[in-house]
Amino acid sequence: MSKPLPTESALLNGPDGSIEVLIDAPAEVRGIALVAHPHPLFGGANTNKVAHTLARTLRDLGYATLRPNFRGVGKSEGTHDHGIAETEDMLSVIAWAHSRWGMLPLALGGFSFGGFVQTRVAKRLAEGVTPIKRMVLVGLATGEVTGARQYTTETVPADTLVIHGEQDETVALTNVLDWARPQVLPIIVVPGADHFFHGKLHHIRDLITQRWAPL
Repeated sequence: MSKPLPTESALLNGPDGSIEVLIDAPAEVRGIALVAHPHPLFGGANTNKVAHTLARTLRDLGYATLRPNFRGVGKSEGTHDHGIAETEDMLSVIAWAHSRWGMLPLALGGFSFGGFVQTRVAKRLAEGVTPIKRMVLVGLATGEVTGARQYTTETVPADTLVIHGEQDETVALTNVLDWARPQVLPIIVVPGADHFFHGKLHHIRDLITQRWAPL
């Protein structure tokens, strides 16, 4: 098996300025994946360990994986917009990826606030000609979370992989179950895991690779 390419850093043109992106690509690109990091106003960035784990896992499954910094983080320009403008930014990154690699199968991955944004992205894509093929959400922000933030999270495709920590102190497991129940959507609960999956990041990788075959 060929070694993956070194991580690449790029500045892309977004709706309100530059979007800083880290790109992890396999030697042979067979799909495109977009990974979204946790809340930018609470220390979230594309170097977050959960986002990094998602990116490397998806890369090893054959995806060229892009990790944008949300607006206001790192070199990404623009002002935080509670997921609204961020959705437009993510769609612009996907459009750029399609221009580089073509209309390959698309996967979305998101952690916490990033997962919330990705549910919005998936809904927009479902309305167009490029629906997603796979989706994984970790520590999904939904309902009222720590800090009195409120998220009205969109429904997702029935085969979406949702992973949550039993002891998540930021987004209560009951929030995710309440969101999933009307969709009859299974949730994978990792016993003892907190919001950031400290000491348990390998479970995220294992759960994805056990359920998703390489492209």
